[in-house]
Amino acid sequence: MSRYLAPIFTIVWKDVVLETRTKDIVTAVLAFSLLVIVVFNFAIDPTPRTVGLVAPGILWIAFVFGGVLGLNRSFALEKDNGSIQALMLAPVSREVIFFGKTLSNLVFMLVVELITLPVFAMLFNYSLQVVELLPVMLLATLGIVTVGSVFSSMAVNTRAREVMLPLLFLPVALPAIIAAMEISGGVLAGEGMLTNTEWLAVLVAFDAIFLVVCPIAFNAIVED
Repeated sequence: MSRYLAPIFTIVWKDVVLETRTKDIVTAVLAFSLLVIVVFNFAIDPTPRTVGLVAPGILWIAFVFGGVLGLNRSFALEKDNGSIQALMLAPVSREVIFFGKTLSNLVFMLVVELITLPVFAMLFNYSLQVVELLPVMLLATLGIVTVGSVFSSMAVNTRAREVMLPLLFLPVALPAIIAAMEISGGVLAGEGMLTNTEWLAVLVAFDAIFLVVCPIAFNAIVED
């Protein structure tokens, strides 16, 4: 097990060190996510009646579309620097590389979400409810970055990779996004995440399925 996990954490460490030097991914994603929340806050003029309807959607629009920017950069940096070939030559399985890149994307996206969440709570007048969103954020973000990582590895080889990734990724990730919004709506309304058990089951099933399917797909993509 340690022989399998060590290369994964090595890839994550490499990505974290690179990000601390360049700050390309976190800065771009954070700026976009905050901008979306601030713009929507002024655009809809939230009131106690409307905020409960629109706030979950605004939150996940900020997370998902900001995350697309980060996912695009994830494999683009590897390809532009020529390091993707070095990863392929490493004496580890392709699944290890996939899980390493997925875990690093998960870390970056969660960091952005944790910074964005207090701003969202302040602008939309939520307080303690946002703490209960953390398990939802973890489950939903895991599914999003799992699907996004495999499509990012595919789109990076196309000329219009900035356009191709959203076109490929969003239709597949839609069940997780909708489930996250529905559960978040219940949490922000004070009902708790367990009141939407059917959507929670969808989210867990989505993660379980794509954590199996995506490494297999990634293996086929990089071989081609």
